[in-house]
Amino acid sequence: GALDIERALAEGVKAFEPGLLADAHRGILYVDEVNLLHDHLVDVLLDAAAMGASYVEREGVSVRHAARFLLVGTMNPEEGELRPQLLDRFGLTVEVAASREPDERVQVVRRRLAHDADPAGFTARWAAEETDLRGRIAAARELLPGVVLGDAALRQIAATCAAFEVDGMRADIVMARTATALAAWAGRTEVLTEDVRQAALLALPHRRRRNPFDAPGLDEDRLDEILAESDGADGDDDPEPDGPDGGPKGPDGGPDGPGGQPPRDEGGPGPQDQAPPAGPEQQSPQLPEPTSPADADGAPDPAQEPAGQPVAGGGGEQAAVAAADPFTTRRLDVPGLGEGADGRRSRARTAHGRTTGSRRPRGALGKLHLAATVRAAAPHQRARGRGGPGLVLRRDDLREAVREGREGNLVLFVVDASGSMAARQRMSAVKGAVLSLLLDAYQRRDKIGMITFRGRDAELALPPTSSVEAGAARLATLPTGGRTPLSAGLLKAHEVLRVERLRDASRRPLLVVVTDGRATGRGAGAADGPLARASRAARLLASEGVASVVVDCESGPVRLGLAAELARDLRGTAVTLDELRADSVSALVRDVRGTGAGRGAQHARPETDGRSAQTSRHTPHSRKVA
Repeated sequence: GALDIERALAEGVKAFEPGLLADAHRGILYVDEVNLLHDHLVDVLLDAAAMGASYVEREGVSVRHAARFLLVGTMNPEEGELRPQLLDRFGLTVEVAASREPDERVQVVRRRLAHDADPAGFTARWAAEETDLRGRIAAARELLPGVVLGDAALRQIAATCAAFEVDGMRADIVMARTATALAAWAGRTEVLTEDVRQAALLALPHRRRRNPFDAPGLDEDRLDEILAESDGADGDDDPEPDGPDGGPKGPDGGPDGPGGQPPRDEGGPGPQDQAPPAGPEQQSPQLPEPTSPADADGAPDPAQEPAGQPVAGGGGEQAAVAAADPFTTRRLDVPGLGEGADGRRSRARTAHGRTTGSRRPRGALGKLHLAATVRAAAPHQRARGRGGPGLVLRRDDLREAVREGREGNLVLFVVDASGSMAARQRMSAVKGAVLSLLLDAYQRRDKIGMITFRGRDAELALPPTSSVEAGAARLATLPTGGRTPLSAGLLKAHEVLRVERLRDASRRPLLVVVTDGRATGRGAGAADGPLARASRAARLLASEGVASVVVDCESGPVRLGLAAELARDLRGTAVTLDELRADSVSALVRDVRGTGAGRGAQHARPETDGRSAQTSRHTPHSRKVA
């Protein structure tokens, strides 16, 4: 909804134009792709859902209207996550997937063809079943007030929510209402364990996620154990003594099992047979493979190579290694001032943020800049014949506020998965760094993409998406080995960015190249070698103004500095894995800063902590910041 600002200023009339929230009052508000909503719309939905009303405010003029609705949303998790605050507002969740059963798919096709051929006849054919279903719903509604939610069922609900560590109490309330409705649907007046179980499968899966890398869903075996334990706890507290010590007898004539444990159910595992699932800290440690003077890709150790010479690669594929623990990374920004989607990374003109100026409205008036509007109208008041206290306002006098906030970017990862990266167990640390950057991209509302290069070519492992969970899954299964086609990875990045620029021109890219800078492949000589081809590909990206960061993964006592040379060709900056950490004492505060804006030339410059100006070996520029 919105207010007519022109009439509000000129006439003092609160002319309100209702919006979707007003239309949805006492009805259903359906949101497709709800995970792609902008943050300010999510905030409006949260406020309306919490208070049952919507407030529209413009420059001190407020309008309140009722907005009580049932919120239904659909989303594809591969395209991005939903904010936890809004996710908790959805009481129940259902996963919808196409059937894999051929017979069911045949029935779907047959019914669709029958409907297309004769819609009226198809509707009449199923009218009886529709009537029966409608009657069953009406009967369940009539029965619902008489359904009893007993203490035993309520204890099961509370125990289940506590055991699965869901936040807040909303899950308990939703489960209680759902279990009661399921009992009424089944024609019963008492809530049973089966109702509680089904309610948990509907109300808890989307509430259990703690971070974007947690897998959704609910462990049904664990759920059954919790329900059984809470149901057993509701039994008699003072059973009739049967044994010589006043307790029930076990199978051997003594008390139930060692330490008073109940006996095993026949045909099923007992408590001593139950083992918790092995987590990462419970798994057997993997011993490193014996090392040799050669790298894993068949290349000699760089410490034994002459400085400045590229290391040739070969070798076969190696199994994927686990990523190291993620850490908090420093923020990497795209230079200039963008106009992309709201986010938390780079500076941009956005609908929310601090006011930096005013301009004439482009289309419908957004946020009114009151002072600028008054200044524009003031010189014309006498010519317009003003005689009363109000301003004589025209459409051309209106000015909207220009605000500066943060935008989300497209962070494209180009990850070196060649054999040289697997040397000395380096890939585990590299995956941990990329995982940390993925988590940072999730928190800053970025889109992400991932390109890997190894062997002879580069592969788009993850097309640009808002789902960092998909990126983490691709990273976990990433194998290593083979040669290092660095130029192929950079050219693939150029192609992906070109396509994405056509799809979403306002979203600016940030290229993150994770490599040690080595390049291998066919060709010889300074002009046609693999390093020369990689340099040309990097300069191509730089010429189009792509902001870039090179994460230097080189390690060992002797370093070739090839990643720094790549950063210079990209007109970006290079950071080591240690400098990437936000908590690293020795790291510089590095942002991708530069001259120019938009897609012009962008030269990266590291920032200092303000105490001294430190010259980077990667770029000739340095500056001091407060």
